[in-house]
Amino acid sequence: MSRGAGVAESSDDYNGSSEEKDCPSPNLDTSKDSKSDNEEPKTEKINGEGGESPTQEASTQVKEWKDKEFPTDYLNSEYIKPHCEHCNAENKHNEQVTPRLLSRGQFLLKVDAEGIYECTETGLIFEVNRKVDIKYCVLSWSKYADLVVKPWAVGGPLFDVKCDPTCLTSIQFPHSLCLGHHDSSMTFKVLHVKRSGGASLEYTVDHSASHVKWRVSSLSPVGPVIQSEDTLYHHGAVILYKVVDHNPSLSLRVYVATNNESFIKDISKSVKHSSKKFMKIDKPPVCQKLLQNGKKYRLISEPEADITPEEIEFVDGSLLKLKSYIEVYLEQPVEFKLLLVEMDSEEIVWKAKLRECDWVQHEQSRNVSKSSTGGNRRRKMSSTLPDEEVYDKRMKQTDTSEGAKTLLTDTQLITLAGKLGKEWIKIAIVNLELDISDIDAIREKEEDVTIYKFRMLKKWQEKEQSNATVQNLYKCLKNVSVEIQGVLEGFLRAI
Repeated sequence: MSRGAGVAESSDDYNGSSEEKDCPSPNLDTSKDSKSDNEEPKTEKINGEGGESPTQEASTQVKEWKDKEFPTDYLNSEYIKPHCEHCNAENKHNEQVTPRLLSRGQFLLKVDAEGIYECTETGLIFEVNRKVDIKYCVLSWSKYADLVVKPWAVGGPLFDVKCDPTCLTSIQFPHSLCLGHHDSSMTFKVLHVKRSGGASLEYTVDHSASHVKWRVSSLSPVGPVIQSEDTLYHHGAVILYKVVDHNPSLSLRVYVATNNESFIKDISKSVKHSSKKFMKIDKPPVCQKLLQNGKKYRLISEPEADITPEEIEFVDGSLLKLKSYIEVYLEQPVEFKLLLVEMDSEEIVWKAKLRECDWVQHEQSRNVSKSSTGGNRRRKMSSTLPDEEVYDKRMKQTDTSEGAKTLLTDTQLITLAGKLGKEWIKIAIVNLELDISDIDAIREKEEDVTIYKFRMLKKWQEKEQSNATVQNLYKCLKNVSVEIQGVLEGFLRAI
């Protein structure tokens, strides 16, 4: 890699520390097990703080909004593919494989022969020399915050990979940076957390616009880190969660994140363990402009909403246990736009239009009708029970009801397919017990993703035959999402 000239800026904005320190502070060493194609970096620790340029005061208004819709190309897991022509041009020659999802977020990839395989769920690329089963999962960087010492910074997700290490020639880790078309003065390495509690920085074979290649020495938690003399440009993602309660108002959490699966998984875990209940609002997450450490960004709503804070200074929060977010509150929910704007340039970084159907249908599905229905069983429900308990009670009594006998129609399946999110492949494998070969066959034809989901549900219907009832599908999908449960409850009420 050639080194281009540029203005040197500090990239050492990582001061986060973990509240849970499972590993002692290591003596970082530079392993020479693998040779680097790049010039040897200096790994001397730097204790002083790097200088920062002051951020200019941004305008309080944005002059003009462009109406074009942003692309929605993201994958089927938390791994979000960046909308970047330069970065997405890489690795098209690798064989794409979909792993099996195991418990506790673990993936299992079975490969039958020597070759190079790219995981569709995580972006990991494995080079194997023979048949092997590989187990792996995404880890949180915040747990190992003390191991990332300046001048090094997080460069991508952290993984725990388990298999026979003699079968793995190399691993390529996806990184969350955009290197663009200019040669930056930067060095990648891999932080290798040892089972004994220490850690080492190991040389990489090379890095590309999307991945960091590392020759396998042994297997334990590993992830890319970077040292740079130039400004780091991050692929960004904006992730929305709505508070689920009985208030007529609308309250959202808006997370501005690096497109780093470890970071995004941390956000999901934080929301899950909150004292409030949330639903994820699926909007195109990928930022259309790169994020920079130290830059200020403003979230704007049209029409106006209460936004706290109105502006933020972006830092990669991968090492921080607590993730920052912006709260958006509308007392009277209406259709509205959200726009994330870079304050210096007033350019739109991300935008989305939120419609009532994004949250109203979810809430309606949780409310059992209390109106008179001519003496049917809904009149007998106790209005004092919580909605979920009412429905569970009814489900226990419907083994011989119409819901247990009525087969799903194609119309119902296409309606349900339209509500399934990007996790539909996981649902097919984990909840409906379909095979990977079934999914691969469905995806052979270039069709709309909703048709993929419909064909997946039809495959389940063919497998279940006389058991492909509304009630049986409800049981299979009960733990998927409240919205999907609501759609199936609607089918039952219509019987």
